[in-house]
Amino acid sequence: MSEHERFIQYPDETVGDLPPEPVVAKSTDLIYGLEAKPPLRETLFAAVQHVLASFIGIITPSLIIGGTLGLEPDDQAYLISMSLFVSGIATFIQTRRIGPVGSGLLSIQGTSFAFIGPIIGAGTAAIAGGATPTEAMGLIFGMCLLGSCIEMVFSQFIETISRVITPLVTGTVVMLIGLTLINAGVLAMGGGALARQNQTYGSAQNIFLSFLVLVIIIVLNSSRNTFLRMASIAIGLIVGYIVGLFMGVVDLSGLGQTAVFTLPIPFKYGFGFNPTAFIPFAFLYLITTIESIGDLTATSVVTGQPIQGETYFRRMRGGVLADGLNSFIAALFNTFPNTTFSQNNGVIQLTGIGSRYVGYFIAVILSILGLFPIIGGVLQAIPQPVLGGATIIMFGSVAAAGIKIVASIEIGRREAIILATSLGLGLGVAFAPDLLTGLPPLAKNIFGSGISTGGICALVLNILLPGERR
Repeated sequence: MSEHERFIQYPDETVGDLPPEPVVAKSTDLIYGLEAKPPLRETLFAAVQHVLASFIGIITPSLIIGGTLGLEPDDQAYLISMSLFVSGIATFIQTRRIGPVGSGLLSIQGTSFAFIGPIIGAGTAAIAGGATPTEAMGLIFGMCLLGSCIEMVFSQFIETISRVITPLVTGTVVMLIGLTLINAGVLAMGGGALARQNQTYGSAQNIFLSFLVLVIIIVLNSSRNTFLRMASIAIGLIVGYIVGLFMGVVDLSGLGQTAVFTLPIPFKYGFGFNPTAFIPFAFLYLITTIESIGDLTATSVVTGQPIQGETYFRRMRGGVLADGLNSFIAALFNTFPNTTFSQNNGVIQLTGIGSRYVGYFIAVILSILGLFPIIGGVLQAIPQPVLGGATIIMFGSVAAAGIKIVASIEIGRREAIILATSLGLGLGVAFAPDLLTGLPPLAKNIFGSGISTGGICALVLNILLPGERR
């Protein structure tokens, strides 16, 4: 093993207004630290793995919302393209850190799942009131654009917020992010929602494909060969894709109708606003702030960065500010609110590459996929079991990062109560969502996610229970 592989590199320049400081990674197993510049081959492999890990998550909200609101196929395809295009721009802003905007961490931005409920609710109500689906999209994007300003304002009060959003709260949120995502990973391993409809869910073929990918990633990631470790996810997905082709489960039939190039058009669907429908949007931007702090804290942990002190707070301020600005840009270009993605923390741990320079390549790839939908169509054809085999270990890694954050503080009776109650309610809502059936629509929108339920619980208990906040 060469010297540059054996040691974490030190930064040779500042990150925005952050002073240069060594990438302290005593508790990490990184090959390339935050400010390291890996060779082109390793950088490209890492970037592709991040894209493969986040691709489906980025486009899924557009697929769900477009289908539910009855958009024409061309409009649905346009929403998907803009989701990828904006994610590329947003990822560059987040990782590059332009002035005070951005965390300067290897943090990927993607379409938020948290807003799906309120968006569908607002769109359905608008259509019921006589609006066309495209007019409803204009209303949705108008509220998303105005709501993003709320998160930008929150970003300037991170130190104040941190008095109650302590490592216990952020660690709990990160654990919930990983644990609730595991359900999606297991669903994909069995073949996904479509497999449940056609009664092939959990078939021997699906289980074989998913475990083939999972085993390949585990074996390669355990190798002493640093290249194999860094490329483990990409190799696992490629092998799974090829095997899936031979098994006849890769569907490329739709590529013939896919556009070659898509032009971004600001405010293509117009601009609207509804005060009543805006209430859950406004609240969810607060939840997104908490979730982003948790994600960025987890990224700091896995890349060996501090999770307290001035450097940490600057990163959090810049990261949440970028989150809000990126959601503003998303609404401008006809897609849904953006937020930090948790999947990439798992990729960082598995590949051993925490360099933020990888984020620049990720940004370019995502933008190209958005502008050239036919390329994305090939990736979109990755079989669900293949994705499930890769994501199940990545989502588990996210939960492990949350455990690491919580383990950094002393767990007393107060902390145990907060942790147990928050995890119990958060996972309870995630596993049994019909628990909220009898609640008013506004309450269902607020507590419909296990992350928001558990996060709110941890936040409220941390404020109300007596004792030192940790």
